[in-house]
Amino acid sequence: MPYSDTTFASPQTYQQAELPTDSGWTSAEKGLFRFIFLYFLIQILPLDPQFFRNLVSFDGGYTRYLFNLSHYAPRFVGTEDSFANWGIVALVALIGAVVWSQRDDRKANYDALFYWLRVVLRYRLALGVIAYGFIKLFPLQAPFPSISNLNTAYGDHTAWKLFSLSLGIVPSYESFLGLVELVGGLLLLHRKTSTIGTLILLPFLGNVFFSNLAYEGGEYVYSGLLISFGLVLFAFDAVRLFRLVSLEVAAVPNRFHPIWREQWQQYGRLSLKGAFIGLTVLLYGFTTYTTYRQGSVRFPKTPGLTGAAGIYNVSEFKLAGKTLPYSKTDPIRWQDLVFETWNTISIKSNRPVDLVNDNTEQLSATDAGRDYEYAGSQGRHYYRYTVDPTGRLLTLKNANPHYPNETLQLSYTKAGDGRIVLAGVDEKQDSVYAVLDKLNKKYLIDEAAKAGRRGSLKL
Repeated sequence: MPYSDTTFASPQTYQQAELPTDSGWTSAEKGLFRFIFLYFLIQILPLDPQFFRNLVSFDGGYTRYLFNLSHYAPRFVGTEDSFANWGIVALVALIGAVVWSQRDDRKANYDALFYWLRVVLRYRLALGVIAYGFIKLFPLQAPFPSISNLNTAYGDHTAWKLFSLSLGIVPSYESFLGLVELVGGLLLLHRKTSTIGTLILLPFLGNVFFSNLAYEGGEYVYSGLLISFGLVLFAFDAVRLFRLVSLEVAAVPNRFHPIWREQWQQYGRLSLKGAFIGLTVLLYGFTTYTTYRQGSVRFPKTPGLTGAAGIYNVSEFKLAGKTLPYSKTDPIRWQDLVFETWNTISIKSNRPVDLVNDNTEQLSATDAGRDYEYAGSQGRHYYRYTVDPTGRLLTLKNANPHYPNETLQLSYTKAGDGRIVLAGVDEKQDSVYAVLDKLNKKYLIDEAAKAGRRGSLKL
């Protein structure tokens, strides 16, 4: 729609009338606005090739698809979000603002440009927080800890992993956080409630930002970007709110908004808004709920051996025919072993783990990409296994990408009374023999849930 076809209601008259092009803007205000306008436009426009790769990647369902698209931020250096990218954007915006200032822009309506900038920022911020809000409301972001996670020493987790595990054990609180994000995001979809939305979201996003800094998370740059969007939106009414609430003096609301003359303009606006709500709120909310009902998206989907899930003490262990006594310091001797309900076996020993330090939220389309169980944790080696058609031979492959060649071929035999015998060879073709005895271990988190908030428990 050509700008000249648009009529705006002014804050003073609130009537359908063309505004004067400068509308009281000083030269300094115009110069600052040009920089801000270009800066945020570059931050929002899809300039990164990764965005277009995500745009045509439909694997893993609609929830993963929209979440990956919503998590966009332009990257000019490196593969991760960094403040260096902000610096490049600021430099480009500064050059653009200087060039813009040299051009004759007497016809530019800065009130209108500021209005449209706020519209774009409102919907971009809404997309970001709604995408995160739904995966918290239906707790997918931080899942309940796995058996292996519950049997890993506290000090063997990174700060980010501890934060995520702590959030995962209180799914109701995680859902509450998601609800806060959703309410704030939905309020942004209406111009008249957008300031209230930013009042809800700015403290929330500020907490996310500092939590990422404190717990070494990888989302502090992205959450900082969302905060900057919210600050621009809040700044529009900040002075008026200060006058009204703090100084207790009258403040005139700014009701500047476009008046749609043509019917196609009205239908077009409603169609775009309806499409955004339909795709981002209704469809995304529904698919996220159905995904949640199907199980966690952070752990593998392939089921493990039936009835094997649990932790096992390694009662006997032989390597290359040599029996190794139990030891907490031996880097070779297995201490205990966990079968998850999915196709993961984790083995505890004193062998160092080359840490996988993924500390961002990811929804992978494949089991191979679901690294949450071992990311940010050491003390255990994690193996994904396949079972031959007889159900007796397991092929274990170390899931940690730092050990791409570590593969074990082990026969699997149930010996009764919770005992399992594994025998076979490792990647060096040395023989491996292990007798596993299942431990009837009770976990505080399960017992506390059974006892309730006011009940007593005994382990």
